[in-house]
Amino acid sequence: MTDSPILIRTDNGVGWLTLNRPERRNAFDDRMIADLVRGLAALRGDGSVRAVVLRANGSSFSAGADLEWMKRMSLFGRKENLADARELATLMGVLAEMPKPTVALVQGAALGGGAGLVACCDIAIAADKAVFGFPEARLGLIPAVIAPFVVQAIGPRAARRYFLTGERMDAVEALWLGLIHRVVPRARLEDALRDVLADLTACGPAAQAAVKDLVAAVSGRPPREALDDCARRIAEVRSSAEGREGVTAFLERRPPAWRTGNGRIPAVPPRR
Repeated sequence: MTDSPILIRTDNGVGWLTLNRPERRNAFDDRMIADLVRGLAALRGDGSVRAVVLRANGSSFSAGADLEWMKRMSLFGRKENLADARELATLMGVLAEMPKPTVALVQGAALGGGAGLVACCDIAIAADKAVFGFPEARLGLIPAVIAPFVVQAIGPRAARRYFLTGERMDAVEALWLGLIHRVVPRARLEDALRDVLADLTACGPAAQAAVKDLVAAVSGRPPREALDDCARRIAEVRSSAEGREGVTAFLERRPPAWRTGNGRIPAVPPRR
C-alpha cells in the first residue's frame, strides 16, 4: 500500500483516481490537493482515457479538509490563506471543467469539501449507507470554495438549510436533492459503475466534451437567448468527423469507430 495521497491508473479507456488517506478519512491537505490537480491534468491529457472515476480507499469517501492542516493555516496571514484557498478552488474548477465524463463513486461519508468533489462530478453513485453534509459553520467557517458547485447541484434554498445547520443527509435525501444520481447497496456499487461506464463509452468523446460545454453555456440563460448559439453548435457537430461517423455507423448498423472493444468495460480494479 503506497503512502501517496492519491493513486492513479488507467485501464481500457477509464482513468481511476483514488483518494488514499484512509487513516485520515481521506481528508485533504495541501499535498493531496496538488496531487489531485496534477492527476486530473494527466488524465485530461491522456487521449486513451474516455472517462474518469473518482473514488476512495477506506470507509469514508472524504471528510473534507484535514483539520490539522486547517489549524496550521489559521496561524498564517490573509495572504497565505488566500493563496491556499485558491489552490482548493483550482482543484474544484479543474474537476468541474474536465472535458471528459467524470463519475464519483461514494462508498462512505462525503463531508464538506468531500461533498464538494461529488458535486463537481458529472455523475455520482452512492452506497445506501453513505452520508453527506457541510459542517463548516459548526467550526465557525463557511463552505465557500465548494458553494458554486453545491448550489448548482441542489439549489440555493436547500444549500441555505444544509450550510446553515451543518446537519447530515443520508443517501436517499442526497438523491432527492440532486447531489447524487443513484443509490445502491454497498455490494452493488461496482456493478452500478460498470453500467454507467458502458453507457459513457458508447458515446462519442468529442460529442461528450461538446455536451459539457453546451450545458455550461445554456445554464441560467433564457431559452430564446440561447437558441441561436445552440443552432450554431449542432451545425458544427453534425458536420464534424465524429458526427458523420456516428450517423453513418447507425445507418450501416455497425458500431462507430469510438466503440473500442464494442464498449466492453473491464472489471473494476480493487481499491487497494
